[in-house]
Amino acid sequence: MKSSNPLYILGFLTVALVASHAALPPELYWKSVLPNTPMPKAVSDLLEPDFLEDKSTAVDVDTAKGKPPGGTTVNVGKGSVVNVNTSKGKPGSRTNVGVGKGGVVVNAGKPGGRTNVGVSKGGVGVSTAKPDGGTNVGVGKGGVSVNTGGKGKRPVYVGVSPTYNPFLYSYAATEDQLHDNTNAAIFFLEKDIHAGKVMNLDFTESHHVSSFLPRQVAGSIPFSSEKLPEILNQFSVEPESQEGKTMKNTVEECESPAIKGEEKYCATSLESMVDFSTSKLGRNVEAISTEVKGREGQMKQEYEIKDGVKKLPGYRSVVCHNQKYAYAVFYCHTTQTSRAYVVPMEGADGKKVNAVAVCHTDTSGWNPKHLAFQLLKVKPGSVPVCHFLPQDHIVWVPKK
Repeated sequence: MKSSNPLYILGFLTVALVASHAALPPELYWKSVLPNTPMPKAVSDLLEPDFLEDKSTAVDVDTAKGKPPGGTTVNVGKGSVVNVNTSKGKPGSRTNVGVGKGGVVVNAGKPGGRTNVGVSKGGVGVSTAKPDGGTNVGVGKGGVSVNTGGKGKRPVYVGVSPTYNPFLYSYAATEDQLHDNTNAAIFFLEKDIHAGKVMNLDFTESHHVSSFLPRQVAGSIPFSSEKLPEILNQFSVEPESQEGKTMKNTVEECESPAIKGEEKYCATSLESMVDFSTSKLGRNVEAISTEVKGREGQMKQEYEIKDGVKKLPGYRSVVCHNQKYAYAVFYCHTTQTSRAYVVPMEGADGKKVNAVAVCHTDTSGWNPKHLAFQLLKVKPGSVPVCHFLPQDHIVWVPKK
């Protein structure tokens, strides 16, 4: 599907909502597939974009074409019931599509000159205003926000920036990356996971967090290097801009081959991440993320490991890393040679953290110049290499 108009999302989603009973909001999909698995904060945070307060679960479509009180109304309440009423009206034009949790909200008005597409929990925000100017495409916390005004007014913000991804083990680190303390503090040896160990760590929450799109919407948007010009055009992002380079980098990382002994997949929706993880581990799983108690105080400081380190069951896990993109994309990979831990820690200022650590017991397929080896002064395949997960990353493990 080729279109540079963000409103094609509206058309696709409306059809999907009316035509398919399977179009559950992401949160309900999680509950239907994983009724006994609590949703980790790293996931629930991405279902609550800041730009819309609506908490309803209904879809309202009102199309009047300049002639209220008429139009077409589609109401989708809780569950899979769809009610459609069609009428024809007279003056003032308006189109509204509203979805509470996990859907799309659209208001299209020609006299007032405004079209809005938003999402209360995990979706796309689009606003088009002709008289007072502009088109806004917003995707929740830190994602793409595009505001296109009249001539000469085209501010674009995509909350992403190109950086080295330390969780891609086929990549070599440069000298500059080697001295990046934020990344450097992530890696350590498994023997260091014990009470009393002190590490200099940074658990600062990412400022580049984009919200989930419903699977029907995400599936209608291309995600490939071949289609990159179309993708960037869709989000009004210039190819040579920092935002464009970051989006290109994420797509290329997703397309790069997996290292030996690893399966990888880039999930462009919560539903697809659930499906990939359960296809590898089954549905009797836990999904866990690093959690920091309280946001006040320093995030980057010395942390001491406290008593109560918990080794999670099994040697097979799926780890999903949140990528920098216009909407939530998770780079997921699975191996049968890893161990995961929940590590209670306390910062020098008293801050409490339950950190998720993943230890890779076979690193023989990693790039010999990967950041971990250069920092730890070890060779590929010699000893287990561990890292803590940032707050917006997730590990999936089988339950006992």
